[in-house]
Amino acid sequence: MRKTQPAADTPRRTFLKAGSLVLLLGVQEIAHGATIMAVRVWPANDYTRVTIESDGRLQTQQLTVGSPPRLAVDIEGIELNPALRDLVGKIKPGDPYINGLRVGQYAPNVVRIVFDLKQSVQPQVFSLAPIAAYQHRLVLDLYPAQPVDPMEALIAERLRDAPRAGNADAPVAGIAPRDLGAPGAAPPPTRAAPSATDPLGDLMAQQSTRPAPPLSGGGRNPVPPLVAPPPLPPVVATTPAQPPVAAAPAPRTSATASRTDRIIIVALDPGHGGEDPGAIGPNGTREKDIVLQVAHRLRDRINAGSVNGSPMRAFLTRDADFFVPLGVRVQKARRVQADLFVSIHADAFTTPAARGASVFALSQSGASSSAARWMANKENQADKVGGLNVGTHEVQVQRALLDMSTTAQINDSLKLGSAMLGEIRGIGARLHKPQVEQAGFAVLKAPDIPSVLVETAFISNPEEEAKLRSTQYQEDLADALMRGIQRYFAQNPPLARSRQL
Repeated sequence: MRKTQPAADTPRRTFLKAGSLVLLLGVQEIAHGATIMAVRVWPANDYTRVTIESDGRLQTQQLTVGSPPRLAVDIEGIELNPALRDLVGKIKPGDPYINGLRVGQYAPNVVRIVFDLKQSVQPQVFSLAPIAAYQHRLVLDLYPAQPVDPMEALIAERLRDAPRAGNADAPVAGIAPRDLGAPGAAPPPTRAAPSATDPLGDLMAQQSTRPAPPLSGGGRNPVPPLVAPPPLPPVVATTPAQPPVAAAPAPRTSATASRTDRIIIVALDPGHGGEDPGAIGPNGTREKDIVLQVAHRLRDRINAGSVNGSPMRAFLTRDADFFVPLGVRVQKARRVQADLFVSIHADAFTTPAARGASVFALSQSGASSSAARWMANKENQADKVGGLNVGTHEVQVQRALLDMSTTAQINDSLKLGSAMLGEIRGIGARLHKPQVEQAGFAVLKAPDIPSVLVETAFISNPEEEAKLRSTQYQEDLADALMRGIQRYFAQNPPLARSRQL
């Protein structure tokens, strides 16, 4: 009996010991949690993005507090480490939304980040699965509670620039009363006190804040308090002298029938940005940097140009290093009722032998070549790399928008692309294809705007990478694209396009 008892208990004892070991390992695993690998901040006027990259998915809770505005984010299952402390030093004084932040170990396995904000925000917090060079990412997008209307911003910019071109009391060329949202005829061009309800006057009021003193990284501060933080600097608003209101345009006659009566808007779309660097050349040149530089040069040319005497204005889907989803790029162009949409990129391929510039238009019936299909598939992955927060409803809306492209839009896009391709050839640049190619690029699917995607060169080719970094090539390329736009408008005047505001 004594000999058989241990033998009968042995399996159960072994099982209990093994179970205890598994439970212990499980507790240790939960206690250890994820480790923060890197933090990045992408400030922009549209919104500020904060990215926290880790080796495991992070769980968070957030709380917003007003007067002064603050956002507290509790990250569960982690310990404070040097990578997370670095977040404090990444906040720049010019950030439109974040005045500073504090970070500390709020509780065991819980780190709290407190953002001291410059204005009220609508935060979006979401997680991204590993992709490309990134591991798990926790994304905090801080959007303004009252976003600026891009059309009003364009008009305000035009009004600010108008007095430099001539008499400050002269009417602003190319802006009809409907563009300003003014009912009826415009008043005489005399300076008057701004209306208390004038949204354009409010838009042009310049706001600035004094930089806050340096914040501590919270290395040994156990819990960053959420109550009674240092008060934010007062907001000082200055309202400059109001520019003159545009006079009503003269009635149309046969002599003026070739003129447009509104601003001609060209939407420029520098590809990639923020978390998405785009293609990277053999010497480390990032596509997102090059295309933004080219877009800025082209913007200057457009803003100085005109169509049949009416002013042109460039609208950039991004004017700094931040990420814009593909569908939002299209929506932005449609919101300002752009006359053209030009997306600027730099090609890349698996071998350095590929070279030459290309121009693409949309295709509804399949790509014009295998290379065009491959390129479209690659560019359409930008949302996954850049980090898109999309719910079920947003997916449905995005798909509906991208399925409305028309044959007329594609035909106009091919005309625009041909004009640009001819001008690029004229500066001596090598062309990858001698004709405009077509494929299903998501960013070209605005149903009512002629849209092209310009691949400036192959950044994966060492020689072309060097050209893309060259100021002279960027200038020549901007000149060529501008001439292509002018050629298109010369043959397809935007007279028939009416802007309903």
